[in-house]
Amino acid sequence: MLTMSGKKRKWSDEYVKHGFTCITERDGSQRPICMICNAKLSNSSLAPAKLKEHFLKLHGDGEHKNTTLAEFKVKRARFDEKATLSALGFVPINKPILTASYEVAYLIAKQGKPHTIGETLVKPAALKMANLILGTAAEGKLSQIPLSNDTISDRLECMSKDILAQIVADLISRPAKFCLQLDETTDVSNLSQLAVFVRYVKDDMIKEEFLFCKPLTTTTKAADLKKLVDDFFRDNNLSWDMVSAVCTDGAPVMLGRKSGFGALVKADAPHIIVTHCILHRHALATKTLPPKMAEVLKIVVECVNYVRNSALRHRIFSELCKEMGSEFEVLLYHSNVRWLSRGQVLNRVFAMRVELAQFLQEHQHCHADCFKDSEFILILAYMADIFAALNHLNQQMQGGGVNIMEAEENLKAFQKKLPLWKRRAENNNFANFPLLDDSVSKIEDVCGLGDISVPMELKQTIATHLDELVKSLDGYFPTRASYPAWVRQPFTFAIETADVNDEHLDEIIELQQSQVQQQLFRTTTLSTFWCQQMEKYPVIAKKALDFFVPFVTTYLCEQSFSRMLDIKTKKRNRLCCENDMRLALSKVKPRISELVSQRQQQKSH
Repeated sequence: MLTMSGKKRKWSDEYVKHGFTCITERDGSQRPICMICNAKLSNSSLAPAKLKEHFLKLHGDGEHKNTTLAEFKVKRARFDEKATLSALGFVPINKPILTASYEVAYLIAKQGKPHTIGETLVKPAALKMANLILGTAAEGKLSQIPLSNDTISDRLECMSKDILAQIVADLISRPAKFCLQLDETTDVSNLSQLAVFVRYVKDDMIKEEFLFCKPLTTTTKAADLKKLVDDFFRDNNLSWDMVSAVCTDGAPVMLGRKSGFGALVKADAPHIIVTHCILHRHALATKTLPPKMAEVLKIVVECVNYVRNSALRHRIFSELCKEMGSEFEVLLYHSNVRWLSRGQVLNRVFAMRVELAQFLQEHQHCHADCFKDSEFILILAYMADIFAALNHLNQQMQGGGVNIMEAEENLKAFQKKLPLWKRRAENNNFANFPLLDDSVSKIEDVCGLGDISVPMELKQTIATHLDELVKSLDGYFPTRASYPAWVRQPFTFAIETADVNDEHLDEIIELQQSQVQQQLFRTTTLSTFWCQQMEKYPVIAKKALDFFVPFVTTYLCEQSFSRMLDIKTKKRNRLCCENDMRLALSKVKPRISELVSQRQQQKSH
């Protein structure tokens, strides 16, 4: 039967006797679907003769040969209710389609792409490839996969809730208290966002996971941050009693003595240890510079800005570097808020000092003569060296999995090197400052100066800076009580040297006598080793994990803010990005097969 306007055939209940039911597409067209083999025919096949031909050709000689109309009607009712019944021999077409929809949505979220890319790029590309390689039948099957903007958003929300449910379940059943890392930033739409990560013990491992990222719609006071975390805890059956430590940046809203976030947390849970991110403290400790070095840094920044702030000058300078065969062609902007910026800028300027000197001379810049001054070049070389060393220290403490023991060891080692470097410099030994050492032997600038020595005044400036650096690092990283020796070396720890009233000694003695645990200690990481002792030696394991579970940096939060810039762009400035960020950042994978089964059950009721 044809409609006069769209020339489309319509379904009739009489067609059930041929073993068919009907589905309606989005455009309103009806298509017959075989209840026996699940074949989906086109609208043009919606005619008694064609349906009968299909039944006789494929099923006429089988078990359905003598099926009556009444039996087909019962099957149709059950088919339409649950879409597919394995007991009746039906193939579940919805499940692979739904699964594919979830999997594609997950890939889109992992890459931080817009939700519309599913229907604007992924699906058209898949259909085109299927048509060219596999034929129109495969293209028809792929065309059924729903990938619209709303569908992708729905899938992401569903998977995000599943990931969060898994993490919360792990936190509730954890063998030891978990720790938080949180920081606040402003996104592209000037909306404040609070990001929170969690570190906890599970399956003999210490895991780090994205917990949530929620907007602060009004003020960004400490009480607002605390309420946001409190609400999340209440909604997910968590409490501050489950938390042992919180790490955040040093902003007054976070670490204010009376009304900061840390103070509010300790008012509710005095046992919680609130720490200031080591990376932020390291950046603050290295800011102090003697007047001469501060002046050199100021000149360097002004020269870089002079070149970079003009598109024309930037292009001319790049061409000059190409002509001179420079290793680099671009100067780097300086940023006070970026941890590694100062060292990278100074090293790049020193590497391009000849090209920069020529460029400034040609443009008659006021600082052009500075790059002809040997003292300026020597100070620049020293600053590039010392900040490269500071950057290396900073990078050692970046990344996931860093604990207080590793961070303190790196810091102490660096702090003890500085007096040694000072004494060497006073004796004209600049081996720890390779750029300065090379410049002392022979400065390769535009003046072509020969062998020179470091002036006494400059050596005093270097010594002063190293002294100030030692003092500043001591101020930001005061000496604290060292961790128990048995945590690092449980099998060589001398029991005789310990306090006899120490409650941990009994389990330490038992542990030291275990050959199995000694072998495990040699073949695994220290944190994993102590996680694996939770069941057999819970007292010492929990004590040891107090040094491994707490965060010491807000690196993961800073990293998530960079990812937020990719996800929430100017064109997507109204996006609520928590679901996208959880899927992009979380190591926990959504249980897609379970989600698909739940969705099908919901549709069947």
